[in-house]
Amino acid sequence: MKKVEIFDPAMCCSTGVCGPSVDPELTRVASAVYSLEQKKFDITRYNLGNDPGAFVDNEVVNKVLLEKGPDALPLILVNNEVVKVGAYPTNEELAEWLDVKTAELQEKPRVRVSVKFDK
Repeated sequence: MKKVEIFDPAMCCSTGVCGPSVDPELTRVASAVYSLEQKKFDITRYNLGNDPGAFVDNEVVNKVLLEKGPDALPLILVNNEVVKVGAYPTNEELAEWLDVKTAELQEKPRVRVSVKFDK
């Protein structure tokens, strides 16, 4: 099974809903990652602000950051090989890397709510 790692720049969270306005790119990536996690794919995000050790411990990430600086983030690895630098993967790229259909990355979480209308 392929392993995807996303090394994010420092930010308060990876959802894209924090701050003064919603970042649609971050919400798209968060939704795609959520869908892949639900399908048991090995996909992990690291936030420089919360997990700097992951950036230091990974030699590939460390080398890219030394060569290109913080503008290299977000940095995407598949099986510890750099596949994208300085931008988040599109849903099409994620689908190709993990051999899934793009539509599977756009599934919204299903929540069932029971409501009783007793008087």
